[in-house]
Order: sequence, then C-alpha cells, then structure tokens
Amino acid sequence: MKIFNLSMECYPVAKVGGLADVVGALPKYLNKIEGVEASVVMPWYNKPFVHDHSFETVFDGFIHQNIHEFRVQVLKERGKTLGFDLYLIKVPGLLDRDNPYGYWDESQQFLAFQHGVLHWLSAMKIRPDVLHCHDYHTGLVPFMIENCPEFGFLKGLKTVGTIHNGEYQGQMSWDMAMYFPWYRSENWGLLDWDGFINPLAAMIKCCHAFNAVSNGYMQELFESFRGLESLVRQEGSKAYGIINGIDTEVWDPKTDAFLDFNFDRNDVFTGKWKNKKALCEEYGLNPDLPLFSFIGRFAGEKGADLLPDIVEKSIHQTHGALNIIILGSGDPVIENRLRELSAIYSNFALDLGYKEYLSHKIYASSDFLLMPSRVEPCGLNQMYAMRYGTVPVVRYIGGLRDTVEDISTGGSGLNFGAATADDTVNAMHRAVHIYHHRELMDQLVISNMNFDFSWENSAFKYLQMYRR
Repeated sequence: MKIFNLSMECYPVAKVGGLADVVGALPKYLNKIEGVEASVVMPWYNKPFVHDHSFETVFDGFIHQNIHEFRVQVLKERGKTLGFDLYLIKVPGLLDRDNPYGYWDESQQFLAFQHGVLHWLSAMKIRPDVLHCHDYHTGLVPFMIENCPEFGFLKGLKTVGTIHNGEYQGQMSWDMAMYFPWYRSENWGLLDWDGFINPLAAMIKCCHAFNAVSNGYMQELFESFRGLESLVRQEGSKAYGIINGIDTEVWDPKTDAFLDFNFDRNDVFTGKWKNKKALCEEYGLNPDLPLFSFIGRFAGEKGADLLPDIVEKSIHQTHGALNIIILGSGDPVIENRLRELSAIYSNFALDLGYKEYLSHKIYASSDFLLMPSRVEPCGLNQMYAMRYGTVPVVRYIGGLRDTVEDISTGGSGLNFGAATADDTVNAMHRAVHIYHHRELMDQLVISNMNFDFSWENSAFKYLQMYRR
C-alpha cells in the first residue's frame, strides 16, 4: 500500500506544533509494516534541514492561479534519512519562505501547495493508494480530485483527512475561488459552509474517511466543533478516533542527546535528580523544591492566558514551596506579564521562544507538567513527560482524558475539571502533597515510564482505516 501524507509541517524539517511531530513519525512507523510505503509531501522552506541535506529535482512544471502563472518544482530528498521519502513542493513567490504560517496570503499559499501536489501527481502519472490530508491546509485535495478535470487521472483515489485541531478551519471568502484550478461549478456546495469556503468542512464532506487525533476529541467534535457539529454528525459513519503516538526513538531518556544525564527505569531517580539540579542551577532555582513546568504556545486554547495567575497564586498559596519554569512564546500580552513576574519571583523561570533542546531538558528535569488546556485534541506533551518520568497535571479534556488517569482512580497523573487558574492551582496543591510522600511519588514516576505510547499501535490503527 502506497500512502502520501500531505502536510504543511514535518519534524525535523519545519515545526510549529504537534502536527509536525505526528507527520514526522507516522510514516516512519508505517514503513516498518510489511507491504506499506509511506511518504511525506510538504512545502519547501528556507530552513537548515533543507540546506543541510541533498535533494534532487523530480518534477518541473507550471500551475495557474487566476491570471498568474507559477513555476512548480518537486524536490526529493536523497538518502531517505527520515525513514521515509520526503518531497518538497517549491513555488517561487509562494512556497519558498522561512516559516509555514504568518503571511497575509496564506490561503493562496495553501491553495498553491495543494494544486502543485495534484498537478505533479497527475502529470507524472503517480497514483498512490491513499492521499492522507493533514488539517485544513490540505483539506481541499479530496474536492479537487473529484471535481477538477485537470486531475482526472486521480479521480476515485482514496483520501483520508486528519483533524489535528478543529479550532482552525481555514475559512476564506468566495473571492478566493478565482485562485482554484477550474472545477465543476455545480458542486460549489461541497466547498461552502455558512457562506464561506471552508476547507476543513470540504475535507469532511469529500474524503472517504476522517479521524481526530484521539477518541475523546472525536466525541467532543460531535457536540462542539466551531459550527461544524451538524456536519460531523451527518458524516459520522466515516469518522474515527485514533490517539497519536510519540516517536520513542527521538523521545528516549536513555539515548536523548539533548540531556545532560541519560537515564532509564533502572536509574530514573538518580538521572532525574542530576538533570533537575543542572537545570535549576542554570535558572537560579532551588532543586530541593518540586519543579512544575509548562511547555507550549501562548494561545488561549492551551490555557496560556491563565499562566500569570497560576504563577502568582501557586507561589503565594504555597508560600514559595515550589518552582515553576515556562518555555514558550506567542501572545505578546502573556509574554509581557510573565516577563514581569519572572523579575519578581526567584522561584519562577521563563524562557521565551521555541527551543527543542530545552524542551527535552525540561521534561527530564521536571517533577510535574502543567496542561491547563481549553482544547487539547490529543496532546503529546503529557506523553513526552510520562516517558521521562514526569507526572502530568492536566485538565480532563480531549486526548488528555484518553491518556492521563487521575491517581484517585488508579492512574498516574492528576486531573482537574475547569480551565481556570483556581482549579489548576488546587491540582498543584495535590501534587506538592504527593511530592513530599516519596514512596507514592516514586511509584508514579515508575508507573508513567512503563506506559507505552509508541507509534506502533497507532500506526497499525491508521493502516486499518486506510484498508477499510
């Protein structure tokens, strides 16, 4: 079975969030299954990975958007260094930039990517068994295959769509229709939702199967989906919930090159203490106190706007009997508030930006990981944390409820109900209490390291969906 994964992100080529981690791991583990050949197709970015690896041009052609003609090049990485074939779509002027997102003409960029991919496959008579479309950025592909005569060679090709985050749907005005490849206008309704072109809605309508990245999140989408609830219910017969895995070759405390001290289950307490001590020394924290961490984007869906209140309330209410370290970036208002607090509290450390190496160090050093998410389709951070012997303190929602069970019901984490600073801090009080009962804390650490969140199981479930 030949599968092409279409995505705007893929680790380690270009990463903004969890989408990149999934796309960088799923095809690698699918390729370990006999008879499966999985690849990734993504835009070309001006990134170190692209310049540090060798590529060959396997296609050179042109597409039209409205009255404009754009050159399309497809570059294939030599050597298959990621464990799968990697193809980059380069369109000078649109798909040749530094970052995946943040540009005023994003919708045109995403359209050019999808058009470029289908033009290449059609022109070269490449017909995989499945095109796997990740998030709304590639959500128009199933529609284009069936309704654009230019891609007649691909008509009937099976398509799968994965909803990594339903908060983002790519909605655009109908003025953007002029940038589409010519399509049968009588089927315009497949693109429309509430008077706008909605790529995520189009993906759900037109693909052969779709999934959310956890069963818990899939169930939530039936009730709350930013206006698409009725659509997902209507198309529910082709809906699946498949929990993400983590790449246990990248995320392995025994071999992780980013760590100051490697460890496994046999020497986890010594290993974590050494890493914690080194991190605390670097940031001026007391290693004898429980260390709480937050890693992620400063966005409302992550509950990041709660962080300043969480920092202040937890430090005051525990009389400073804990440490907090935060790694992330995003909303400048949140960044500024946290920056002010880091200058006030000696037991609060802040590092702004995206730093992959530091995230690994924090997972290995922390006692507890905070995730006060409002929306969490799957969540990978809690899995990384557990793999490194860190206890997750999470809101009971989406993929978090699929992966983190509260200690009171036999689990190895701490859950709380509402995305509020008070609920989060109350859970932190419970965590501090557990931290000082070393036997119980040690049991949680070992229990978390014994969980298997590897991609093997999840990859097989994706393969089952493809086959169906």
